[in-house]
Amino acid sequence: MAVYTEVADAALREFLEEYDLGALVSVIGVAEGVENTNYLLIAERGRFILTLYEKRVRRRDLPFFLGLMRHLSARGVPCPTPVAARDGEALRALANRPAAVFGFLEGVWPRRVWPEHCRALGGALADLHLAGRDYPARRANDLSAPAFRALFAASADRADTVAPGLARALEEEIAALESAWPDGLPRGIVHADLFPDNAFFRGDAVSGIIDFYFACDDSLAWDLAICLNAWCFEADGEFNVTKARRLLAAYRERRALAPEELEALPLLCRGAAARFLLTRLHDWLRAPRHAFSAPKDPLEYWRKLRFHRSARGAAAYGLDRA
Repeated sequence: MAVYTEVADAALREFLEEYDLGALVSVIGVAEGVENTNYLLIAERGRFILTLYEKRVRRRDLPFFLGLMRHLSARGVPCPTPVAARDGEALRALANRPAAVFGFLEGVWPRRVWPEHCRALGGALADLHLAGRDYPARRANDLSAPAFRALFAASADRADTVAPGLARALEEEIAALESAWPDGLPRGIVHADLFPDNAFFRGDAVSGIIDFYFACDDSLAWDLAICLNAWCFEADGEFNVTKARRLLAAYRERRALAPEELEALPLLCRGAAARFLLTRLHDWLRAPRHAFSAPKDPLEYWRKLRFHRSARGAAAYGLDRA
């Protein structure tokens, strides 16, 4: 359940009086997502999403995220568009939380990912990267290889309770990533969390990309590495090279990959797997007994990491240098 903060009816109606949405018809808690509280608002002038930002999203980052979504939407990227209140401001407060209202996106996220989804996703990701080129704000990525050691420090003493030998293996992997992490790759705005449940489809076409709350300035190929991890492994842990080939081919139809990006792809995939392994490990060890959302298995990404460590160049992802 994604409703962490309950909002009283009177408080909600007072909040919505600041908007031109028309009369509120109904409000429904959205039972998906793990970071924030979301409500579906059905009003006279349409459907909207109300988001209350919980502790994991820093308030100082919210202008970056909201501005980015507005920027991308204006350039044709199907993403949530912040709705301004009558005073022109999109970021407000409700129930002692920062809050914002967004336009509603049609579509559903794929419960099972097919190669056609991967192809559409690759093209949409390239469009996002191209649309973000002239976004002026910057936000550092605090969840990439330079931050791994500090992130792991909070879990190192208990990592072996998840899997024997995991602590030492992660120490070695972090050291290897730190020493070889690529520098000078093409950079720009990246989504940094584009999992299947953050992409809506209508048929085989992407109709929406949501949850930009890890977006930042980094290597564009970092996003590709995250998507290869999130979209191209089967439930049994097998890497599906057909999905990877279609994702990358569609991306390259819109934005060419530089030779150095192709060279770095296996290492970036290792880094992306390590990033989600470390954050899942942290959450796994610290989840309250009665948490609304069950923590995700960190060992899923340990298995993915081992695949990437065995990769011998971009060909492992169905891609040649052409």
